[in-house]
Formats: sequence, C-alpha cells, structure tokens
Amino acid sequence: MDKNSARKKRHMRIRNRITGTPERPRMNVYRSLTNIYVQLIDDLSGETLVSASTLDPAIRDAVENGGNKEAATKVGELVATRALENEIEQVVFDRGGYKYHGRIKQVAEAAREKGLKF
Repeated sequence: MDKNSARKKRHMRIRNRITGTPERPRMNVYRSLTNIYVQLIDDLSGETLVSASTLDPAIRDAVENGGNKEAATKVGELVATRALENEIEQVVFDRGGYKYHGRIKQVAEAAREKGLKF
C-alpha cells in the first residue's frame, strides 16, 4: 500500500464520522506538492459554500511558493474571511486523512485566529 492509498483509507474513516450541515459545514483540506485547497462543504445538499486555494489571485500574487506554511496561513485566513462574510462561524474540520502537522496545522490555526470556530 502506498502513501496516498493509506491516506485515502484514513480519510474515509474520518468521513464516516463527520458530516457538514448548512449551519456547521465541513472544512475540507487537500494539499498537493505545489498548492493547498480548502472548501467549506454542506454535505446535506452536496454544495460547496466557500472555497479558497493558493491559486486564488489574492494569494497567488502574495506568495512565491504555494506549497509552504506561509501559503497555508494565507489560505486559512482567506477561507475564514470568506466564511464570516457568508455568516458561517462554526465548522467541522476535515483534515483529509493527513496528519495534523505542518501545512494542515497552519491552515487550521490561521482560520481560528481569524474567528472561525472548530
């Protein structure tokens, strides 16, 4: 079993326990080597309510590398700002099967500092 299939298996275990609702959406994080993507998802209707990534023009111009902790912090701040604009204050954190460490942790901490509650 390779790393990615093990991660997908962990992610499915997590997804069996958590679900996003319109009042408390699921904050899903995906990371690749070059970018970080975050979505706030309402699983009941199957809609993405808010999203942010290092490919957004606001972040892409501010950071030179989209796959580091600095970029993860900017993505966390941006998704929290957009969520609060849409009157979303509480979320369920879905780390996507990744360890709560490094870039994943930076996204979560930046979103918390901007006012999002987990």
